[in-house]
Amino acid sequence: MDPVIELVVCYALALLWFSAAIQKILFFERFSVTLNEYRLLPESAVAISSVAVAGLEIILGIGLLIPLTRLSAFLGSAGLLGIYAAAIGVNLMRGRRHIDCGCMGPVRQSLSGWLVWRNILVAGMALICLVPVRSRDLSWIDGVSIVAAVGVLALVYVTVNQLIFNAPELARLRR
Repeated sequence: MDPVIELVVCYALALLWFSAAIQKILFFERFSVTLNEYRLLPESAVAISSVAVAGLEIILGIGLLIPLTRLSAFLGSAGLLGIYAAAIGVNLMRGRRHIDCGCMGPVRQSLSGWLVWRNILVAGMALICLVPVRSRDLSWIDGVSIVAAVGVLALVYVTVNQLIFNAPELARLRR
């Protein structure tokens, strides 16, 4: 794989993890309530698990920025996104669509199958980066391309989240 592709995914995932952790820290009490609503952990473990999730997201973000730990961070990212997808999927199977996904900070976003697919897609991007990277010198145009591509991916992610958030209202309006 070309190093530019790896770096684009690496920096985009790091941005995702840092922004997700910041949301969880800024709205910690709300995130803890949301984590408890998933009903996957004993209530006594929710507070420490809330701290652990935010901490893990920060660790993954940092790990992606350090070349020595990058492969482990890609694997960890795919694993955590898989856990998030599974947690959402379990609650969807339980018929618990009404709970907040915990992914938009102060804005409530109900669970949906789209969130499962979004997390699986992003996890797949992380796993693709486990493919060996071809070594080559990067030029200034590579740097510009990386910054632009990360910006585009961030905008696509935000747009997809907004579409997922608006989907129930759009469905209601169609009726």
